[in-house]
Parts: sequence; C-alpha cells; structure tokens
Amino acid sequence: MKRFHEEEPAAAGGGANAADGVMLPGPAAGFTYSAADEEKRRGVRRMKALATGLLLTVALVYALAKWAQSAGAGGWAGYVAAAAEAGMVGALADWFAVTALFRRPMGLPVPHTAIIPTKKDQLGQSLGEFVGENFLSGDVVRVRLRAVGIGSRLGAWLSDPAHADRVTAELATALRGALTVLRDSDVQAVVGEAITRRADAVEIAPGLGATLEKVVADGGHHRVVDLVCVRAHDWLVTHSDSVMSAVTGGAPGWTPRFVDRKVGERVYKELLRFVTETRDMPDHPARGAVDRFLTDFARDLQSDEDTRARVERLKSEVLGRGEVQDVIASVWSSVRAMIVAAAEDERSELRLRTRASILSLGARMTEDERLRRKVDGWLEDAAVYVVTTYRNEITALITDTVAGWDAEHTSRKIEAHIGRDLQFIRINGTVVGALAGLLIYTASRLLGA
Repeated sequence: MKRFHEEEPAAAGGGANAADGVMLPGPAAGFTYSAADEEKRRGVRRMKALATGLLLTVALVYALAKWAQSAGAGGWAGYVAAAAEAGMVGALADWFAVTALFRRPMGLPVPHTAIIPTKKDQLGQSLGEFVGENFLSGDVVRVRLRAVGIGSRLGAWLSDPAHADRVTAELATALRGALTVLRDSDVQAVVGEAITRRADAVEIAPGLGATLEKVVADGGHHRVVDLVCVRAHDWLVTHSDSVMSAVTGGAPGWTPRFVDRKVGERVYKELLRFVTETRDMPDHPARGAVDRFLTDFARDLQSDEDTRARVERLKSEVLGRGEVQDVIASVWSSVRAMIVAAAEDERSELRLRTRASILSLGARMTEDERLRRKVDGWLEDAAVYVVTTYRNEITALITDTVAGWDAEHTSRKIEAHIGRDLQFIRINGTVVGALAGLLIYTASRLLGA
C-alpha cells in the first residue's frame, strides 16, 4: 500500500509535504495529515498484512485438510477442514465489514458500504448533537466545574509570588496594548462629550452651596481670608505711590495739588490701617461681614432660583469656551501617558499595588471558603450561560467543520487512527470463526453418530 501523500495525484491541488506533516490539497486545505498520522498508517498496514496473512493461512490449511481428507488421512482432517473453512468465512465477513466503513469492497457498488465517505455529513451532525446533549448541558458543565474546584486551584496559583508577577506583567502588557490601539482623538472626543454632557445634566449650584456652607461652618475659609489680607497688605506697602496716584488722579482739576496729595496720603493710610487690622484681628468686623456674605451666598446657591439660574448660565458659558474644551480633551493625553509609564515601570505604584492585590486575592481565595464558593458560583454561572446560550453555535462549528472536510481525506485520517484496532476484528473473526466451525462440526458429528 502506498503512503498516503504518495497516493494523491499532483493535480489535486497545492498540497505541500513537510517534515512534520502533510497539508492536504484541495477542499481539505487546513486538514493536516501529520507525520504521526503517517506512522499510525504504517501500523495499520502491518496489521492488515497480518490479518490477510492469517486468512491465507487458514485457506491453505483448508486446502491441505481437504486434500488429506480425500486421500483417506483419517477423521481428523474433517475437523481441521471445518475449522479452517469457518475461519475463512469469519475472516472474509469481517474484512468486508471493516472495509465497508472506509471504501467500497473491491470497488463494487454494494449498498451501505463506504459509510464514512458517504455519511460524513450525517456523522458530523450526529457528533454535534451528541456533544450538545451530553457535554454542553448546563447540569453537566456545573457538576464538572464544581468537581474541579477552580476557586481553590486559582487561589493557590495566584498566591504564588512568581505567578502574581506573571499576571501583573501580562496585565501591564494588555493595558499598554489597549492604550496604544486607542486613537487619542477618538478618546478625547468621547471624554470631552462625557464630561460636558454630565456637567450639563447636573445642576451644580445646590452642591456648591452645600459645600460652601459646610466650609464656612467649619471655618475652613479663614485661611483664605488670611492669605488675601496678607497679600493685600504686602501689595499696599509695595505700591503706595500707585494708590496715591490713583486718588490724586481722580481729584477735580480746580483743587490745589497739595490738597490732592494730602487726601491721597490720608486715603492710603486709612486703607493700609484697615487691611492691617483685618489681617491681625480675628474678630474684625470685616471678617464677620465676609462670614455673613459667604453664609448668605451659600444659602442662595441652594434655595434662591435667580442665583441658581445665574450659576447655571455661567457654567454653560464656561463649558462652551474653546479653551475649556481643549483642557478637557487634553486630560486624556496626560492620563494615558501617566498610565503607560506606570505600566512599563516594574517598580511603579500601579504595578506594585496590582501585584499586592493579586497576592491578597490568592491568599483570600485559599483561606476563605465563602469567597471560594462565590468564585466557583460565578464561574459556573458564566460557563452555563455560555454553553446554554451558544450551544447551537458550538455544535454548528463541529457540524460545519466536518462538512467542510474532504470525504476521502477524512476517511483516510480516521482509518489511520482506528484502523489498527479494526484489523484485530479481522483476526478475531478468523480465530472465533475457526473455533465456531470446529464446535459446530464436532456437535454435528456427535449428533449424527
């Protein structure tokens, strides 16, 4: 018998022989006949030779026994001839049965032969239905996963520092890949739209009012007031000439210049005194006025419709400015650069915290029975959902794949895998047939006697 890839004609297609296997040509492209398959096929040929040799042996024994019987050799020749005859019948019957699975015996168009090539699609359909009913049912998947104990195994695996390092590195690689694939312009547009839409949909005045009211009640604004007073005092000390020039510049033209200077000096001194006292006196009336103003403003932000409407209009105007939109859009670039840098740095806080979280999760899953049951339940529910929702698609994959195989190539590949065992059927048929023939002949002789 020729080797499989030698049997294919060159016109069949673009098959290529390789050291590790043969790619089948034509319709079976992608259906690889490997070196292991060829080794199995050589084993099938050896078993075929053995089974055929046994058939020829019993045929020779039958011929010799019949010759001995006609020559008057004695009663034993009849027993041997009967056993050999029945052995030939059994061998031929099993040869026909085994051959009929893969091809038509001797090329004869006998009905119900060449079963695999002619019934390949039906076999694929039956295989898909068998897998769907017996392997892709929700109860089978749930029982199997529960027996495996994925939560416990996963927890033990994640609690190993080497595995945690590996998972962290893989997550970092996936994160970098995802951020690289995303186009900045698309993400910036989405981020800008999301922020703008969220800001438009939410009225900010009540929240600002509540926050301001709490800040004033806690005295948190006092530091701001202190800072303003200090900065105002320092500015007045530095720019005294500017203040007095502003006062004298606004005086009427008919007043004497020395009077204007006196008035300017007086205004500057009073202004400096007021700011200094406000800075140095925590109970200054001006500070109390600021407290009352902020308290009233916080209340108006929460309850006064006019104030709230003004804040909303101001918010819309600010958000609509191009500069603000540019700032919102640029947030993504900064965030992406920061995340990528953190993902690439093995000592970054992001990767260290991720690794610590993985180790912690693994330890908890190992020690916490309740958490393990939850994880097992989530995985079981997810697996059951997949197999029950997409069972038809999965079985269709099996059916369509088998339907796409070339019938002859499929038959040869299956024969390479199970043909050796099938040849034992021929051998057993020869032996069992011989024993049965011997038993029948013996019984008939005894009953006839």
